[in-house]
Amino acid sequence: MADPEIELFVKAGSDGESIGNCPFCQRLFMILWLKGVKFNVTTVDMTRKPEELKDLAPGTNPPFLVYNKELKTDFIKIEEFLEQTLAPPRYPHLSPKNKESFDVGCNLFAKFSAYIKNTQKEANKNFEKSLLREFKRLDDYLNTPLLDEIDPDSAEELKVSRRLFLDGDQLTLADCSLLPKLNIIKEKKSTVISSGNHKNLFFFFPNQKVAAKKYRDFDIPAEFSGVWRYLHNAYAREEFIHTCPEDKEIENTYASVAKQKS
Repeated sequence: MADPEIELFVKAGSDGESIGNCPFCQRLFMILWLKGVKFNVTTVDMTRKPEELKDLAPGTNPPFLVYNKELKTDFIKIEEFLEQTLAPPRYPHLSPKNKESFDVGCNLFAKFSAYIKNTQKEANKNFEKSLLREFKRLDDYLNTPLLDEIDPDSAEELKVSRRLFLDGDQLTLADCSLLPKLNIIKEKKSTVISSGNHKNLFFFFPNQKVAAKKYRDFDIPAEFSGVWRYLHNAYAREEFIHTCPEDKEIENTYASVAKQKS
């Protein structure tokens, strides 16, 4: 059977060519990469759409997809279509086994957006607390062993999860949704995470901050060991790091909305 012809259209960066800041574009980019299917990626300069794209998808902003010459424009429906169409045995199944793997991070980006767009400095603390509550919820989930991890025949009780990602040791649709958003929020840094009697040194790229740190001096607390373990594992995967926009694109996106009144 011949491979389908797939072209993914994503938002271009400020230079009109590189990958721009769009978590929904990155979400679909990651899914196609994880599916192992051949596909092309075209970046769309939102300041001046080429005429042929205006004809292809009039009034539509990226992401959108052309699958065997058929245009698909709703990213949620595109995700569902890809999961159903690019299915086993030829392509991997990416849906998580646990519904909470999807639900646990669903409010995190909304809390971040409210925090970064807040115009009153005195209200920062309340917005920050709301964001931290969502990070705590995510951290608790990542540190709680899933049923798949628990061996009823083992004499040793697994108290802290060792899984790599939200739903296990493989990236799923839940990770494709959450990781692009975490990449916008977090600060890339080196940090030591304590776990029981052991310490693991997690290395990140130094001197890079991204939106929450740059505009609100917000760090993901070091005690959120599950979140940091998750990020460490994610940045080791090419499906994630090679679909991320450059940090300057993220900073440019929030430069105008992150201004506060004194």
